[in-house]
Amino acid sequence: MRSISVLSSALVSLAAIGLATPAAVANDGGTQPDVTSFGFTVSPTTVAAGGTVTLSSSECEVPTVHVTAPVFDNVELNEGQTASAQVYPDAKPGAQYDVTFDCDGEKGTTSLTIASGTGHGTTVDHGVKAGLGGSAGGTDPALMAAGGALIAGTLGVGYLRLRKRRDDS
Repeated sequence: MRSISVLSSALVSLAAIGLATPAAVANDGGTQPDVTSFGFTVSPTTVAAGGTVTLSSSECEVPTVHVTAPVFDNVELNEGQTASAQVYPDAKPGAQYDVTFDCDGEKGTTSLTIASGTGHGTTVDHGVKAGLGGSAGGTDPALMAAGGALIAGTLGVGYLRLRKRRDDS
């Protein structure tokens, strides 16, 4: 019975470490938006080549906001109105492009991702990559070593506890 409780505590420790590790190594990947005195959006943020995006801006003190991006023609937003822009059909699928909003010299930038496939203004859902176990993003040798050390340490502590309990009985 005691060996079951030791094994259970070792497995619970491994699960806790496994759940805590991703949070410790996560970062935003550079997706933090620019902070400006005016607001701006691109919707949707992922679009197929040839699709259409809606551009909007708010709280700019001048009536015209200029919007530029390498994947669609320059657009002017007048008096806080929204505008549409058609993404070039030859935009590279999977690429990310900067969309820049210029409000009287103050610039803010956000990203627009080109999805694979073709579309007419619709976003493309790709679903979840299940079963890859984290291998989709590559492996970092330092993280692999740290994870291995944590697992080995947990198993070692469990073994020593089990051995000590056997010796005590």
